[in-house]
Amino acid sequence: MTATTTMVDNGESLHLRGGQRSLPLIVALILALVGTLAACSSDDGDDATATGDTVDLSGDEADDTDDSDSDGAAMDDTDDGTTDDSADAEAAAEETEDTPEAVEVTGSVRLITHDSFLVTEGLFDNFTLETGYEVEVVSGGDAGELVSRAILTAGQPEADVLFGVDNTFLQRALDAEIFESYASAGLATIPSELQLDPENRVTPIDFGDVCVNYWTDALDGPAPAGLDDLTDPSYASSFVTEDPETSSPGFAFLLATIATYGEDGWQDYWQQLTDGGVTVEPGWSEAYYGQFVAGGGDKAIVTSYATSPVAEVIFAEVDYEEPPTGVLTDSCFRQIEFAGILAGTENRDGAEKLVDFMTDTLFQEDMPLNMFVYPANSEAAIPSSFEQWATVVDSPLTLEPAEIEANRSRWTQEWAEIVLR
Repeated sequence: MTATTTMVDNGESLHLRGGQRSLPLIVALILALVGTLAACSSDDGDDATATGDTVDLSGDEADDTDDSDSDGAAMDDTDDGTTDDSADAEAAAEETEDTPEAVEVTGSVRLITHDSFLVTEGLFDNFTLETGYEVEVVSGGDAGELVSRAILTAGQPEADVLFGVDNTFLQRALDAEIFESYASAGLATIPSELQLDPENRVTPIDFGDVCVNYWTDALDGPAPAGLDDLTDPSYASSFVTEDPETSSPGFAFLLATIATYGEDGWQDYWQQLTDGGVTVEPGWSEAYYGQFVAGGGDKAIVTSYATSPVAEVIFAEVDYEEPPTGVLTDSCFRQIEFAGILAGTENRDGAEKLVDFMTDTLFQEDMPLNMFVYPANSEAAIPSSFEQWATVVDSPLTLEPAEIEANRSRWTQEWAEIVLR
């Protein structure tokens, strides 16, 4: 706990998007990734965020650090516009001689977020230096739990700002009117395709893609070329995915199949997967680190993220020249995460400033190597490791938030009748 950041422990555990984990967890468990399009929300993990009492954000992405996956998300720009992941992150932040202890704290802003939330130690000290507000971070479960909690406390919110609602739960949140409109100045840097609410009740913060991954050397033959190939028993029997009723990436993959095959075809697709021997696990960790080759299992194909290959290289015990995993780009469903000011907040000024801070380049450039997502701010530099190893998804699958909300229960019920009967 620092002079500028209070971490509120509600007994939940932090699980990072896409299974990309913090470095201490990797040291403790030898190999870990996280997990976090987050996503959007995610499945398993440890507690609270990495914060600190210093504005020093320097460090290498694979060096030892106290609380984060890496401390090098905001680093020196290279000539090609990407970041040098091994450079000192202070070059990306405005230098100051002030210290958090020297700032007169005038109040606090409470941020409720998903369990996968992770920022570099000391990042929110910069917010305190700029505004005089401390940041209290509350861990509130996955995206669905966050929205449910906000609905239950509507008008008397647990926090001032909510971060982590994604496009698969967005319509539910908007229909419940849990957010107040706020047109952040940061919207000018965010592409219009990420701005899904014309009333600006939520602000896009990051995005990522849930995709089918495969371990190249574990396949018996050539890699699958697309979703259609997965129905072949030789692939289906080596494919592990997550339950869409209990897992964010599992639900995103179900949506990918609905977006691809339509209302009249997705059920038959899942019947073919089931007949071919697909394996279903409750969550991402059970699938990726239980059944998939990465965790010592025998399954060569898994539902994960387009950025998972980056984490495989960064946190591997051996030096890979290229990722050991590949991505089926036609399976990728885009997840966009938003922040919103909760209706009834008693600190509207602090809430607005926090949303602005989260859209600024300092925060945006910190996210990729901590939560393995892409910044929504088009002016934020992308780590060179993303440029080198992340799979580019030019045409991600998507569905309208209203369509998702209107059909969620029916789709998951029909899925369960096919796969779990």
